[in-house]
Amino acid sequence: MEPSTPLKPAVRQDQPATAESGLRRSMGPRHLIMIAMGGVIGSGLFLSSGYTISQAGPLGAVIAYLVGAFVVYLVMACLGELAIAYPVSGAFHIYAARSIGPATGFTTAWLYWLCWAVAIGSEFTASGLLMQRWFPGVDVWVWCLVFAAVLFGLNAVSAKFFGESEFWFAIVKVAAIIGLIVLGGAALLGFHPLSQDGDHPFLFENFATEGGLFPNGFTGVLVTALAVFYAFSGSELIGVAAGETKDPATSIPKAMRSTVVRLLVFFVGAIAVIAATIPFDEVGLDESPFVTVFSSIGIPFAADIMNFVIITALLSAGNSGLFSCARMLYSLADEGHAPQALKKLTRRGIPLIALSVSMLGGLASLVSSVVAPETVYLVLVSVAGFAVVGVWMSIAASHFFHRRAFVRNGGDVSALSYRAPLFPLVPILAFVLCLVSLVGIALDPNQVAALYFGIPFVAACYVFFHFKYRAKALQVPGA
Repeated sequence: MEPSTPLKPAVRQDQPATAESGLRRSMGPRHLIMIAMGGVIGSGLFLSSGYTISQAGPLGAVIAYLVGAFVVYLVMACLGELAIAYPVSGAFHIYAARSIGPATGFTTAWLYWLCWAVAIGSEFTASGLLMQRWFPGVDVWVWCLVFAAVLFGLNAVSAKFFGESEFWFAIVKVAAIIGLIVLGGAALLGFHPLSQDGDHPFLFENFATEGGLFPNGFTGVLVTALAVFYAFSGSELIGVAAGETKDPATSIPKAMRSTVVRLLVFFVGAIAVIAATIPFDEVGLDESPFVTVFSSIGIPFAADIMNFVIITALLSAGNSGLFSCARMLYSLADEGHAPQALKKLTRRGIPLIALSVSMLGGLASLVSSVVAPETVYLVLVSVAGFAVVGVWMSIAASHFFHRRAFVRNGGDVSALSYRAPLFPLVPILAFVLCLVSLVGIALDPNQVAALYFGIPFVAACYVFFHFKYRAKALQVPGA
């Protein structure tokens, strides 16, 4: 196979570039925003946010999520410039392959596939566990199969149908977050007429813990960075869906700006309310902090309502993850780095074989649901977090080298349809902050397994590419 060609200079275009053959441009800004929101708002916020607060403390958790939102903005700025210039489906690895090198592109693709395959499994398992509240006699693995069939069907119809389903999934989650911020915030101001507990905290008095503002030290913020970044994973789905978006030059910047602003408000606002309501040493992974907050302010049937919302959130994130996995495999096959069967499309433009293979990764949840569904959750989150941070680093590096090559080849930066601000500070800062988060998890015995698995996985991808594809490329005359 011939090595990938360098990215050509990206200039302002009156007409959007055409996506690769077969995939349909059927999604607009509304779908992109909700696909990104749907991918982000999942177990990372509704469940593992409790772990972040318990480790970093109330103020530390807010700071950690502020840093996470800032990093998302940096990465999205880099991604926006690349995605508009080259709106192809499953685009991350193509950017990396042509800006950095084909081996890095190959590794990036499999890292992202790993991220969502692991995430799908954890979402199915968590959903099955939550369903036992209402159906205690039904095994978790049965619900895993049911949810897998539903999400497979939503993805197999058409990209637009997927986008519509994700839009309505996300609305349920967004409504729950707004309800938490409004009702929880009102309770912190003293308005909680339904509460049976007269000792409800006022404003941010819970932030002043016995151990100070940072009860576990500032290192608590550092060790939770990966869990926070995992909570924000999914924002980059705008880049994955670029190849199936109408008018990318208009839709992508609009979706990107809206996504960053909404994530900042929803995540930081929700975490601030949770941290101010629940003492940091009483929150964890055993119960969703959303359930705890709604129960503390006396919302009737709070546990059942939030159980439904969280299941919806988990399935929504799994829905976006399955979409992403399938497009990444399709894109790998299109580049010649995966079996060509993964490139076959249905009449509606759906890569059905790639979708089916990706679902097999998600069905690994059946194993974890039988073996140890609760104990493996944090490990799965950490592995997925490692993978998405690796992809973010790849996006930042790709943008850095892409812009340099663009200018070196005589390109006019002012002619770009969208350009990331403050180059080269934005990609460099994004890369460094992501790297720091990986260093931080070495300090946390609950998450260090991500390094033990992630680093060898990355090395194996590079080695496999070298022997499988690099050697063949060198045999091609003129390569």
